[in-house]
Amino acid sequence: MSAWHDPDRTVVDAFLVKSQFRPGSVPTYRWFLRSFEGVARHHTAVDRRMLETWLKEMENRWRLQTLLNQVCIVDRFLDHLVEIALIVDNPVATLRRQYNVKQSKPIWRALASPNPDEALAGLRRPAPFGSVLGDFMHDHVMLMRSRGYQYEAQAHWLLRFDRFLQARLDLAERPLEVMLTSWAAAKPTRNHAAECQKVARILTKARFRLDPSIPPRRFNIRPEQEIRREHRRPHIFSPADVRCMLDTARSYPSPDAPLRPMTLYTMIMLAYCAGLRRSELAWLDLGDVDLQSGTITIRETKFYKTRILPLSASVVVELRAYIDARRRAGGSQDPKTGLFWHAHFNDRYTPNAVTTMITNVMRRAGLKPASGRIGPRVHDLRHSMVVNRILQWYRSGINPQEKLHFLSTYMGHRDLHSTLVYITVTQELLQEASERFRALGAPRLITEARP
Repeated sequence: MSAWHDPDRTVVDAFLVKSQFRPGSVPTYRWFLRSFEGVARHHTAVDRRMLETWLKEMENRWRLQTLLNQVCIVDRFLDHLVEIALIVDNPVATLRRQYNVKQSKPIWRALASPNPDEALAGLRRPAPFGSVLGDFMHDHVMLMRSRGYQYEAQAHWLLRFDRFLQARLDLAERPLEVMLTSWAAAKPTRNHAAECQKVARILTKARFRLDPSIPPRRFNIRPEQEIRREHRRPHIFSPADVRCMLDTARSYPSPDAPLRPMTLYTMIMLAYCAGLRRSELAWLDLGDVDLQSGTITIRETKFYKTRILPLSASVVVELRAYIDARRRAGGSQDPKTGLFWHAHFNDRYTPNAVTTMITNVMRRAGLKPASGRIGPRVHDLRHSMVVNRILQWYRSGINPQEKLHFLSTYMGHRDLHSTLVYITVTQELLQEASERFRALGAPRLITEARP
């Protein structure tokens, strides 16, 4: 007997209506889901065996790669079936938990392979903090987060060390110093050596907090210094470069998403004019924009800070034009929906999507090579905003030192030192500072030097 209880065949259509997909995509999605429903009706449960049967039937009609690009809709449909209690659990989500895999597509690919058991076994990842030091490191991360630190980068370093320990069971009974030495020897790169030093410092301090009788350890700071010297300098965009990016964004080819050029234009405008991070762009809500007062609200981003940013009149005009275009494109008017909305899945753009799209604009504008990670980054727009603002202050006769604390607050920095990191010394900035010193500082020094 089938476990699929939908005698009126309304579940698929109800899901498509709820999801508000683009009209052009609905027929394809309906065909996929109807074929899935047809197989499910002949099985006693919606489980792994049923998924494998459906995939084998679909492979006779679709190329595997094309099929794998479409199964995300089935994954969402399975979540919907769980919500309406038609099935107990999403079998793909169950396999993800079982093999500790973050994304669903590798699971689908393994199920469609000739030997699913072997393919799934190859996906298995170590459980987070499952090593002999796992509980100790996990408790430390939780402690630091309870104290108000985001502790994201440090948690990633500790997880990498934890995975190494899970693969090296022979180190389980060895002292911490031996574990760290073995991990440092696993890779010869400078980045790895610097990361090992950071992890050693974290764990030594955490251990000392639990047992103050353990003697402190001195660390070699040379690997971290070498990495800092090799750190890539930010690219400072000139106003002409930014204008070129904005013009490229407006003409960005996007026949299937007519709102996207306007979206890209507005993203780049806010990234530069308001100095927003990519995550702040992605998580802006429609209700965060106040066109009457000409402000936007950035809520609890880095350092858990919320700030209200005033915008220039020209930026407000462009924001109003984008919001009108967004409404005409069918975007939800709920204040809690994403400001940068897209019709596909009726959702907001993620931070990774923001980075990818703006990077593509940089490439089309000729500001970044056609491939590779070299060249300007999206975050360099934020650096450019700081440098160009200080240049404008110099040219307007304003002392930048008197304004830096305002700029630090506007950028959402924890303190003034974080803002100073953004001040890249360009030739123009150095020239303006020299001119200011020649006009104001040099005569004073000459006067004080006279007997």
